[in-house]
Amino acid sequence: MLIGELARRTGVATRLLRYYEEQGLLRPHRDANGYRSYPESAPAAVARIRDLLAAGLNTEEIAQLMPCAEDDGPVQACEMSVRIMADRSVELDRRIAELDRQRSHLAAQLDASLATAAEQPRHLAATGRSSLQSARNHAAERR
Repeated sequence: MLIGELARRTGVATRLLRYYEEQGLLRPHRDANGYRSYPESAPAAVARIRDLLAAGLNTEEIAQLMPCAEDDGPVQACEMSVRIMADRSVELDRRIAELDRQRSHLAAQLDASLATAAEQPRHLAATGRSSLQSARNHAAERR
């Protein structure tokens, strides 16, 4: 199938399909006229690529996983795939912990700001009562 047909079947733009090819994720054959010709398994490969991207893997990691992938199914548990996915999982856990730390720090800043605003009515005119109430409601929802 040609790139336009693959784009239609997958809902992925032709430009993105070319990018996947540049990254070594898709390997179309070239016809005599130079057109890209994709196998019937290409829509499943594109779906797998999209799924792995959504899981937080980058295109370099996905390219390394492709030898462990079958045409129709999940990435098989080979040494490389397990290492790549485990490493990414650890990295995501680290990022989540950092975001939790940042959210807690921001919540403390917001709480301090709200306490100060409650003690100083002149801030109500500057920030507006609705903004202050909205911030209080948001802070209460977090708890």
